[in-house]
Amino acid sequence: MMVPLRRIHEPKPSLWSKIWQIHWVFVLLLTATASVGFAMLYSAANGSLDPWADRQMVRFVVGIGLLVAVAVTDIRIWFRYAYVIYFVAFVLLVGVEIMGDIGMGARRWLDVGIISLQPSEVMKIAIALSLARYFHCRSPEEVGRLAWLIPPVLMILAPVGLVLRQPDLGTAVMLMAVGVTVLFLAGVKIWKFVVFGGLGLGAVPLAWNFLHDYQKKRVLTFINPENDPLGSGYHIIQSQIALGSGGIAGKGFLQGTQSHLSFLPEMQTDFIFTMLAEEFGMIGGVVLLSLYALLFIYGYAISMRSRSQFGRLLGLGMTTTFFLYVFINIAMVMGLIPVVGIPLPLVSYGGTAMLSLLFGLGLVMCVYVHRDVAFGRRGLSEDF
Repeated sequence: MMVPLRRIHEPKPSLWSKIWQIHWVFVLLLTATASVGFAMLYSAANGSLDPWADRQMVRFVVGIGLLVAVAVTDIRIWFRYAYVIYFVAFVLLVGVEIMGDIGMGARRWLDVGIISLQPSEVMKIAIALSLARYFHCRSPEEVGRLAWLIPPVLMILAPVGLVLRQPDLGTAVMLMAVGVTVLFLAGVKIWKFVVFGGLGLGAVPLAWNFLHDYQKKRVLTFINPENDPLGSGYHIIQSQIALGSGGIAGKGFLQGTQSHLSFLPEMQTDFIFTMLAEEFGMIGGVVLLSLYALLFIYGYAISMRSRSQFGRLLGLGMTTTFFLYVFINIAMVMGLIPVVGIPLPLVSYGGTAMLSLLFGLGLVMCVYVHRDVAFGRRGLSEDF
């Protein structure tokens, strides 16, 4: 008589086993990168922990705790609530439009009582989560059909439109780039990107009329910053002077003249890489870029090891978001693209950006911890 085989269920891993499974080398690299930021914020305050470095350290510690909490959460929970998170982020963006706080001429912040939140940072995570779930639930044949691309395109364009109204062109570009990246990784044909890209280029003259005056100045300044050296071109000219004056080895810690004589604006946020290059030269810049490169390599390698489509798309989407932060900021301070106000991740001063980034990287760690968890289109575990 044949006895039917019974499926043996392995016990669920404990919380401590999940914590041990976290890629701690990745966390160590994050800490080393953030430490560069602590040092530069200390320098920006002329050798003082107050007002930036000490607060940034506290935020990083809180952020690492958040990263660990996100990493040990079952990946199927993030799958299940991906659309809910997107909906909440979208509602918060609408809330900014209605009752957001205005700062530096833009309405980007929302006071939720305990903290002041920038919902556009939350939306960067929400887009990656929701698109990863959407394409996890689609077959390759469905991904190839144009009709199935309408919902994810709307999921991208709706928050992009709200962010452009704040106005925040840099973050809008980031949201669009993250969304397009996930679409590409999900298997959308290249010719569709070419068609939509061509339509986008054709709409540039129309879009120009909707840009604010300061945004038009940034584009014109990018083309020729010498046209207004004391006005709109001041930031990028001073940044290029500081970058060039650092040379190979730099002027030394706390010895940067452009930054410490107050020629370099926003040195604790958008232009902190310029201050680093002035004080530590090309060597310091290469060291920081090497740390970033290692984080990117680990992030992409971790994502590709996931057995689920959701995990792969989520990890690749969040790692690409991290990469875009670094690329846009450094290209901006070097004058390769217009100034768009994107911080340098883990290094620039900022609370919401730091916490949202570590939350996103916590999702990458969650993909790593649950890399062997495979589940169907409804988030249910597959039986083997």
